[in-house]
Amino acid sequence: MVVASDAVPLDRRHRRRRETIEEVLDHAVQIMAEDGVAGLSLGEIARRMEMRPPSLYVYFPSKHALYDALFARGWRLLLDRMRASEEEHPSVEDDLRVIMLRVGNDFVRWSVENFAYAQLLFWRPVPGYRPGEAAYEPAVELYQQSSARLAALKQRGLLRADVDVEVALRDWTVLVSGVISQQLANEPGEPFESGRFAAAMPELAAMFANYYGNPARDRASS
Repeated sequence: MVVASDAVPLDRRHRRRRETIEEVLDHAVQIMAEDGVAGLSLGEIARRMEMRPPSLYVYFPSKHALYDALFARGWRLLLDRMRASEEEHPSVEDDLRVIMLRVGNDFVRWSVENFAYAQLLFWRPVPGYRPGEAAYEPAVELYQQSSARLAALKQRGLLRADVDVEVALRDWTVLVSGVISQQLANEPGEPFESGRFAAAMPELAAMFANYYGNPARDRASS
């Protein structure tokens, strides 16, 4: 009974610590959105949380550790979004262009709406900062999910039989990340719906489908 009684305040302290960490990260994202990713300041976070700056080191031993937590959090959020998209719209269509456009639009939309995260995830805006291996785990998981999706499309005959899935995924990543970079760099703050570069996604999805799609499947369905 003593052990169970002692566990209650311990669990409460753990929960409070987790809540404080999440609050720190929330403020950090807001500051990056206002001042740029490299403009993140521990002092400003402490000021907004009404605490002394050294107190933050209880939760993050360094500024790079804070960036690592933000990097991992951003990838987890994007991973969750893409998983939800796949569950909402399972790829049962026979039109590769439609499938890739939906996936690409979801990815670009999330990046535009979460531009501070997107800059940290897809660019390298902080001099000297390299994400740690653990911070990369959600990114690796999303890559594996994307690779599995293309492999499934190939198995269904929507991709040519000779397509190297990893090469196709590389090229798709280049197309989508290019749209994101151009949109964020040239029209910061512009919504996805009216973004001039985001509007290129239908043509790019069609380009990808024309190159990697299975012509025999297209002829059979026409």
